[in-house]
Amino acid sequence: MAYITRGLLTALLELGADRDPDSVTASLDVTPGSDLDVDLPPDASVFTDVYLPDTGGSVTAVFGMDLSTPGAAGRFVTHPEGPLALTKRDDLHEVVFVAVPPYDDDCVGAFDRSGE
Repeated sequence: MAYITRGLLTALLELGADRDPDSVTASLDVTPGSDLDVDLPPDASVFTDVYLPDTGGSVTAVFGMDLSTPGAAGRFVTHPEGPLALTKRDDLHEVVFVAVPPYDDDCVGAFDRSGE
């Protein structure tokens, strides 16, 4: 089960809508559920933070790799033309949130590495 804060999900869907028809890829990080005031299993992780795309562009230009984004537990990607599924082109993380137009709560899914 993947958990994400309402605020983060809303921000990601707005980012996807703002960038449409271009796709978006953003790294996501988690906070232990035990650190939050929520009713979840103590070992649950909650996606709470996003590393916005396009940050650190000058560092990437100099070194040829993205050194500005730390390793992250998850990824948010948009598929402006579908599908609402994990594809071979998606950067595989433990959890990948995929969103498609019109970028609302019914148009986003969470997938593990196997696409489930």
